[in-house]
Amino acid sequence: MLDHVFVSVSDLDRSIEFYERALAPLGIRHAVDYDGANGPEGHPDLKGFGRDGRVFFWLRHGSADARAVHVGFVAKSEAEVDAFYAAAISAGATDNGKPGARLYYDPRYYAANVLDPDSYSIEVVYKSWQHPQP
Repeated sequence: MLDHVFVSVSDLDRSIEFYERALAPLGIRHAVDYDGANGPEGHPDLKGFGRDGRVFFWLRHGSADARAVHVGFVAKSEAEVDAFYAAAISAGATDNGKPGARLYYDPRYYAANVLDPDSYSIEVVYKSWQHPQP
């Protein structure tokens, strides 16, 4: 399990707006801004996103390399995957795999894939076997 990830983006304001809209269906919000001057020398300013009291996805201004990042977010249901995809496309994402089963992984692997404004690969996935069944 990951605690956090930093993603360098070319236009911080554009990326904040994109992720605020695209991640809202997952309950992930822009939660905190960190001033790099408060950290060790050279620490970047960060824009943090999270949910349930945890901040785990951070944006920082810098050079973007679309080949360098693939981030997969957990969804609680297939409906959340669908809602993320719709919100991301509405926020300006490029389709990189419409919502549906990814049979090449597992028939219960349901995901949607988009490219963010810097062409980073973003996936939202629901793996039914990883969630408690009622």
